[in-house]
Amino acid sequence: MATLSPTLTIMIRAAEKAGRVLVRDFGEVEQLQVSRKGPGDFVTAADKRAEEIIFEELQKARPDYSFLMEEGGKVEGKDPDNAWIIDPIDGTHNFMHGIPHWCISIALESKGKILAGVIYDPAKDELFYAEKGMGAFLRGGKRLRASGRNDLESCVVATGYTGKDPAYRTAFVNALNDIIEDAPMIRRFGSAALDLAYIAAGRLDGYYEMLIKPWDVAAGILLVREAGGMVSSINDRSDPVYSGNIIAANTHIHGDLLKILQSAGKKAA
Repeated sequence: MATLSPTLTIMIRAAEKAGRVLVRDFGEVEQLQVSRKGPGDFVTAADKRAEEIIFEELQKARPDYSFLMEEGGKVEGKDPDNAWIIDPIDGTHNFMHGIPHWCISIALESKGKILAGVIYDPAKDELFYAEKGMGAFLRGGKRLRASGRNDLESCVVATGYTGKDPAYRTAFVNALNDIIEDAPMIRRFGSAALDLAYIAAGRLDGYYEMLIKPWDVAAGILLVREAGGMVSSINDRSDPVYSGNIIAANTHIHGDLLKILQSAGKKAA
């Protein structure tokens, strides 16, 4: 993709503007005011400020579009068919602990389809982007391609864990035990969006998670697919953006991982 489309240009500009503020805040992370928003889930003043910056930039460029945001929720615009899906900081706990592994995720959904996605890692200044049917890229125009590894034992698979419900914890541990038997190199990085971007870049081979939100995965799903990978829900054939569970991988191991996870789910039931 030699030339960025107007849509991607708008999205990247918004992500980078918010990213500059977040990098400054990240440098002073110990002094950030922190408020609790739910069990095991925290948000900083930086999180809210970044979302406001992104919202203002996107609304200025496309005033009629709707929004779905982690902090601000759903905002209905005059155009309900087009919506921005925003996570201002994916990897909030990493951010708050001074771990430089977090990102901004922005996706554009049109009539139920993700048309464009941007994932920006300000701490490392890495920008991943994709448009439907146009491929996935790293800043500078480097084409992203999912890995070709097909032996689960040599694959690196990421996962995520959220929540304190005992039943969910049991299901997670059961699935993890089954995965480790065939794919022992498991990672838990703490940012779903970056996990997906890394699959698109061939750095990770697979990723799965339950209890996930649309703003965590919308942009990353498009990146993986445009890089030649596969994404689906674990439990059924519903849209992984909204199903609350996701598995993404290169085309060689997606089916094997899915079978293991579905089998683990049946045991838990």
